[in-house]
Amino acid sequence: MEPQERILQKAHELFMLYGIRSVSMDEIANHLGISKKTIYQYYPDKEALVSGVVDIELTCNESECKNIATVCENPIHELFLSIDNFQEMISMMNPSLMYDLEKYHPNVFKKISDHKYKFMFEIIKNNLERGIEDGLYRPEINVNILTNFRLASVFMIFNQEIFPHTKYQAAEVIDEMTDNFLNGLATAKGQKLITKYKQQRNKKQ
Repeated sequence: MEPQERILQKAHELFMLYGIRSVSMDEIANHLGISKKTIYQYYPDKEALVSGVVDIELTCNESECKNIATVCENPIHELFLSIDNFQEMISMMNPSLMYDLEKYHPNVFKKISDHKYKFMFEIIKNNLERGIEDGLYRPEINVNILTNFRLASVFMIFNQEIFPHTKYQAAEVIDEMTDNFLNGLATAKGQKLITKYKQQRNKKQ
């Protein structure tokens, strides 16, 4: 593995575990057994390293979303698979990570916002449109409004003022939000599939 890749991989690991602000360049260097000067040969500052780590996450998210869209049985199944994937990701993420990004690295955080309103928006919008075509979602729903609603609600779980991690489990919050979201737009046909996939998930847990 190239030094640049090793540095990025270790930074990614430490940021996910401890958050961004609490991990210094010195600590990353110590974990790698190299000098801080070596890191600066590849990454001029912490901002560049944080940016590289975010790029990893966004690329991974795009790949996983596309894979889920390929293997899912229908739009409702796609949402359940997405929930499982999202919960796995946040289970490995320090609760302060998004806050650290937004407050201390706003330029990097903008990458996430751009990804949210471009790639993720189209993923959700496409899901809703296909759900209507398949008779799983009510035809009268406003797709653009519900796409924005879904995006906002998913990212809301990172807001520590609304859902402090000392009081709420992120997995529980996203389950509750998704359950209400799906039941609010599903037809009778869709409701049957919701029940089916919830039962399947309960058996696995």
